Amino acid sequence: MLPIQIQVGDLRLRGELNNIKCAQTLARLLPLTAEFQVWGDELHFEVVLEGDTGEHPDKSVNIGDIGFWSEGSTLCIFFGPTPTSPGEDPVSAVPVTIVGRVSSFEKLRTCKEAGEIILRAHLV
Repeated sequence: MLPIQIQVGDLRLRGELNNIKCAQTLARLLPLTAEFQVWGDELHFEVVLEGDTGEHPDKSVNIGDIGFWSEGSTLCIFFGPTPTSPGEDPVSAVPVTIVGRVSSFEKLRTCKEAGEIILRAHLV
């Protein structure tokens, strides 16, 4: 697992990337700055990853998951229900590969409009 820091405005969150190929490819791009969009309780933004990045994609996600949609070159952070959710758990609109998790995701609920996000490797 690679510890990461996620910055959204004044918010700083910790997370980690998994030990799968897709997550390792993402880690090599850090630090990474992008413009995110909000869709329900999900932040998503464009990240172009080279190579085979669609490892075991699924629409089933958990709160706190970081997922990558390879066909759309999009990284998603799930922190609550999305517009396709039948209940309180998030449901991805498209199959994503889970590349990591974010802690303290509750703070992301203050994000109601688009903005800048920065992902960095976090040295422990």
